[in-house]
Amino acid sequence: MAAKHGIWSSTNFIDVGFLRSSSSSCSTRSCTVSVVRRSSSSSSSSTEIGISQAQLRMVEAFDPKIPLVEASTPPSSWYTDSSFLDLEFERVFFRGWQAVGYTEQIERPHDFFTGRLGNVEFVICRDADGDLHAFHNVCRHHASILATGSGKKSCFICPYHGWTYALDGSLLKATRITGIKNFNKDEFRLVPLEVTTWGPFVLVRLDGNPSSQQRGSMKTVGNEWLGSSSNILSTNGVDSSLKHVCRREYSLQCNWKVFCDNYLDGGYHVPYAHGGLASGLNLDSYSTLMYEKVSIQRCEGASAEQNFDRLGSKALYAFVYPNFMINRYGPWMDTNLVVPLTTTKCQVVFDYFLDTSLVDDKAFIERSLEESERVQLEDIALCEGVQRGLESPAYCSGRYAPAVEMAMHHFHCLLHKFLTNV
Repeated sequence: MAAKHGIWSSTNFIDVGFLRSSSSSCSTRSCTVSVVRRSSSSSSSSTEIGISQAQLRMVEAFDPKIPLVEASTPPSSWYTDSSFLDLEFERVFFRGWQAVGYTEQIERPHDFFTGRLGNVEFVICRDADGDLHAFHNVCRHHASILATGSGKKSCFICPYHGWTYALDGSLLKATRITGIKNFNKDEFRLVPLEVTTWGPFVLVRLDGNPSSQQRGSMKTVGNEWLGSSSNILSTNGVDSSLKHVCRREYSLQCNWKVFCDNYLDGGYHVPYAHGGLASGLNLDSYSTLMYEKVSIQRCEGASAEQNFDRLGSKALYAFVYPNFMINRYGPWMDTNLVVPLTTTKCQVVFDYFLDTSLVDDKAFIERSLEESERVQLEDIALCEGVQRGLESPAYCSGRYAPAVEMAMHHFHCLLHKFLTNV
């Protein structure tokens, strides 16, 4: 559904193209640094490059050097302490490429969508020339959120005081500022973020101050984001040939890592928690491979009903550090994006993609989504139960099942690496 553009009055505004004053108290570059390097929790003793002693003790309670067969899992404080989430935003989510959407959302000129990660509000858009942009979704006047939802816009009009920005981020109009001094419109552009695409996915970086938004090749971005798994994924059906069918969002009362851990247990929980799913998979064929920041789990499908085969002959489950999952099975691909909201709450966004030959088969789609929904509800119950257990004084840390939970251990080692890397 297209967003409303708003209506401009013919009075009480100044076209800032006529304003040419050269000084300003706050440049775009300095605003980028101050916004990006803060986390979302209200209390934190960490600094931009520092780490508190309490945070350091929690991080070092997990030792990545201990072999998997002897290792203990991270302590419960990784999942329950608010200052630990502060550190994760700073050193995990605000560094490197982050998946935030899919390319069909910004397929045509004037398309846009918005999102939030930590305290970073962002908007992704495609301008009239088809160029892709990303910005902090904050008006430079008095900090109002500029756009909401998704749709089409020819410009961004602030709902608070009507300041207007082009889709390339430039300030077009500032209302009722007659008499203002020392104002340079070029210093009040929207603050940019680096944005690119890989296959069907839209990625942003929150750790830089891009003076331009030039994007590297798909190969370069793939190497940065996916490492040596890039070619494996692109040649196994993770591409732009599928059609987006729907999005479903779930709110979970658990730390974001609990959902990731559940995904990464090598199918360990499937026969106990997902009877319907287990009947469609040959769990004896389960295998796991790790790459730089990606782990890939594979499983062959079991015999299916003659007229209904959602899972196909094989399934691929790829976890992309830190919080993105790609599931390719039969004619389907679904992605899971886990967004931390608080220490003990997260949102999981599911996007479903389907082979174009089946997009008109409503009965197949409805039944497939019903089966997927059942699995998600079963996982939600598991994850929320784990979170309650993590908050119990009876639990500190556990152990790994070495034959199946190697991807989970890989994830925890990556977290430790990035949390200790200044």
